[in-house]
Amino acid sequence: MTRFAMIMGVLMAAWMTLGRWAFGLGGELTWWYLPTIGLGYIAVSYWLARRIAVTRARGRRIGRATVVTQILSWACAIGFGFTVPDLVAGQLQSILSHAAGSAFLAEMSIALCNPLGIVSFGFLGAAIAFAYADARDPKPEVEEYAGEGEMMRHPLA
Repeated sequence: MTRFAMIMGVLMAAWMTLGRWAFGLGGELTWWYLPTIGLGYIAVSYWLARRIAVTRARGRRIGRATVVTQILSWACAIGFGFTVPDLVAGQLQSILSHAAGSAFLAEMSIALCNPLGIVSFGFLGAAIAFAYADARDPKPEVEEYAGEGEMMRHPLA
């Protein structure tokens, strides 16, 4: 799971930053996306992979919440890759707007890419928090003794 998480993190970072080049839409904004979005996503994915490794090393099971939030992060990263614009021939174009040829879709792509990117990083952060929780030791059982936790009788009663 650790290797898979890291490989997917690198693939998603590459898709988010360089995916437009596969459709002939590479532009000068790519050089801004690579060090900011790409390296940031790889760093957070590495952090998550390390937390998953710690969980496994402690003999604990990786929880469903960790896996689901990681998958949701990847889904948002794919959406971000389709909607993030690049400057091509003096115009902002995304994969979706290029495929449809619509100026309206270009505006909608720009409007959708920021929330998708933010939510993608947010889900990755939530997955890290869940991985931390997965690695914790269980709470110790506390024994209750007879009379413990009962209220004291009122002196006037």
